[in-house]
Amino acid sequence: MPEIRLEHVTKRWGKFYAVDDLDLVIEDNAFVTLLGPSGCGKTTTLRMIAGLETPTSGRITIGDQVVFDSELGINVPANKRKVGFLFQNYALWPNMTVYENISFGLKNIKEPLPKIDFEAKNAARLAEILKQPGEVVKVLEECRDKNGKLDEKKAQLKLIDAFTISIYTAKQLFSYHLEKKPDLSGTISSLQAKAAAARKAAASAGGELDEEFRLVKGGQVVTETRKLTREEIDLTVRRVSRIVKIGMFMDRYPAELSGGQQQRVAIARTLAPEPSVLFMDEPLSNLDAKLRLEMRYELQRLHVETGSTFVYVTHDQMEAMTLATQICLIENGVLQQYDAPLTVYNRPNNLFVADFVGNPSINFVEAKGAQKADGALELTIFQGRKAIFRPAAPLDLNAWFQSRDKAAEEKAAKVKAKAAEKGYVEKGNKDEVFRYHIAKVVEDDFSLQEEPVITNEDFVLGIRPEAVDIVDSGNLEGEIYGAMPTGMESTIKARVDDFLLTGVVFGSTLFTIGSKIHVDISGENVMLFDRKSGQRIAVGSLEV
Repeated sequence: MPEIRLEHVTKRWGKFYAVDDLDLVIEDNAFVTLLGPSGCGKTTTLRMIAGLETPTSGRITIGDQVVFDSELGINVPANKRKVGFLFQNYALWPNMTVYENISFGLKNIKEPLPKIDFEAKNAARLAEILKQPGEVVKVLEECRDKNGKLDEKKAQLKLIDAFTISIYTAKQLFSYHLEKKPDLSGTISSLQAKAAAARKAAASAGGELDEEFRLVKGGQVVTETRKLTREEIDLTVRRVSRIVKIGMFMDRYPAELSGGQQQRVAIARTLAPEPSVLFMDEPLSNLDAKLRLEMRYELQRLHVETGSTFVYVTHDQMEAMTLATQICLIENGVLQQYDAPLTVYNRPNNLFVADFVGNPSINFVEAKGAQKADGALELTIFQGRKAIFRPAAPLDLNAWFQSRDKAAEEKAAKVKAKAAEKGYVEKGNKDEVFRYHIAKVVEDDFSLQEEPVITNEDFVLGIRPEAVDIVDSGNLEGEIYGAMPTGMESTIKARVDDFLLTGVVFGSTLFTIGSKIHVDISGENVMLFDRKSGQRIAVGSLEV
């Protein structure tokens, strides 16, 4: 499978930048989810890679082929990019059976394909199967009804799966009626002779037939521009139907299928032309919660079995966390982080990433303080409570601030230089530092407040719910403000001063609203963010 590379890809409409200067490399056989809120640019990114949307500028490469380059004027159409696209609505033809829906696109393929002697190939395959009549009879005996009569249609479908053959070969195999134990030695010899004659004819023409009965000359498989034969189409349809487990629905119409079954048909239709990359745009959003969970497992299995590269669009961070090998998190058209799911969760680049990923959501706590000589930070949190943040790795806070300011200056200089270029269009949807939410008993009305003056002593702590422990030895006194038990665990809201902390408590403990508790912040994954830039400074532990 090919690597996908995006270099400085931008898509804008007027002053609105849907995708802004995106650099991204999607590795071979990766399962990448494009994650972000509605309108952030993830579907636009997907459509640009697939060729359904033309970028304003930049370069896109799939494997060794440049499919788009604004400077060189290259723009390969979607049908030439060897990609499959699975839409949010499955777009199945209602007047076609499942078989016809899957095979429809295959009938229109006309491209250089290996030159194959199908008659000889089928003859050799039938001779091979007939040499093991016991296996065929065993399959046939499973297809008798309660009266002992052999179900022809069921038998043919069973033979297809048992011996990986087409329906046409299965029909011929059934016609020999091996259950009646006929003498087929003459038939086998005839079939073998047909295959041998084909090989001899190829040799006399200066070539040879390989194991798949493809014509080979000079060590190279001979190709010809042709359409797929009905045998090839049927084998392909049966192959993908086995992958998604819909072989028994071939004669049904979409209206006769459940939502999950329709989605499997749509996946099979997308897989049939063997695309090098499979794009999916929120394909599970139409399913109910239980079926959506089941289909996540199916997509994971499908990714492993096909070995394809999957690029998957979703705004559901749970889907992204459970399915992806890499998460590409986008906001306002700008790439925020591109990492493995657990890295995004435990080491978010900024406040937006920390807030968007995780369910229940992360707790944000504003803090003020400075670094001590031993490297720890002495902070004031909540309503005047003292706390110590100890970084997990050595931290020079002054050097970090200098690096932040230098990066900001370089970015400003880059924007200024770009603004001087001919044809530059200023971005209308401006990038801003993420406005995080502090959960309080009485919410603040920011519309009546002046913008605070932020200094290098202002920080934001990010505390995941699993780090909020309710223990008798906890140093924070509080009370239960809300509790939502689910059986295996309970999500609780603990009131500390006028602030609310969300925690996850495992077990079936019953909490009473208003009861007094003690809270502790545990673990080494408490995050320290710079309030001015929103960037993560460090992770570590918090002592209150």
